[in-house]
Amino acid sequence: MALGGFFSRLKQGLARSTAKLTESIGAVLVKRKLDDAALADLEDALIAADLGTAVAARVIAAFRRTRFGKEVTDTEIKEALAEEIAAILAPVARPFVIDRSLKPHVVLMVGVNGSGKTTTIGKLALHYREQGLRPVLVAADTFRAAAVEQLQVWGERTGAPVIAAAANADPAGLAFDALTRAKAEGADVLLIDTAGRLHNKAVLMEELRKIIRVLRKQDPAAPHAVLLVLDATTGQNALQQVEAFKEMVEVTGLIVTKLDGSARGGVVVALAEAFGLPVHAVGVGEQATDLRPFDAMDFARGLVGFQ
Repeated sequence: MALGGFFSRLKQGLARSTAKLTESIGAVLVKRKLDDAALADLEDALIAADLGTAVAARVIAAFRRTRFGKEVTDTEIKEALAEEIAAILAPVARPFVIDRSLKPHVVLMVGVNGSGKTTTIGKLALHYREQGLRPVLVAADTFRAAAVEQLQVWGERTGAPVIAAAANADPAGLAFDALTRAKAEGADVLLIDTAGRLHNKAVLMEELRKIIRVLRKQDPAAPHAVLLVLDATTGQNALQQVEAFKEMVEVTGLIVTKLDGSARGGVVVALAEAFGLPVHAVGVGEQATDLRPFDAMDFARGLVGFQ
């Protein structure tokens, strides 16, 4: 898919988020002039669009400095809003780059069940295969048969080996064996799927930490990345998930999925402001090409409804 095509998909995927935001802006601008009342209403609209209180306050402060008391059109507001949002997103919009010298680059994928984690691993595997890299997938969510089967389907689709074990096997032992095999086979990247049972946080925390301890017996720097996959439809709950996983592991970056099914795309902006973690990619559909590197300006313009 061409980049222009992906922007169209992104814009289409963000349509519900855009509608939520622009309807509120339109209602505010019935007054035309940006006085205190209009700015207060605009701030409420930004919060309601899941941008969060900190982002809303930052945007309103900028509007107060540059446009207070002026008559503005909804297009001018959208342009200014896109610029402010892009400024917040630009520092975190960083593509995820595989270090080919590591052989393999070990990536621990984390996230709650249902976030799109397993599907994201499959999409990444296909992307790496197209780049000429050799990915290996690890079905370390051994307690959920559906996750193993789903990863095996992606393995067949991408031609990437999938390392699995018997149901309820020790995930850490499986990860250790997978790293051994990936090294022996000269793999470029090892993508490890993990459980996401956040309702039993203590057990999950110990499981993830054990996987990391065991990996480090072979490679003291492993995992080289810990990517947290978040479902955009959860809105502000995504911030709580980041907090929870940051307590368990050293999260190095985020991938946000399911923007096409959400009216809560503004949460990406809230995540950037709250945590400053790299947002490596966003997903706007089921196809492998619907997961793309995150672009701050494209996202900002898509969110406010620009072409």
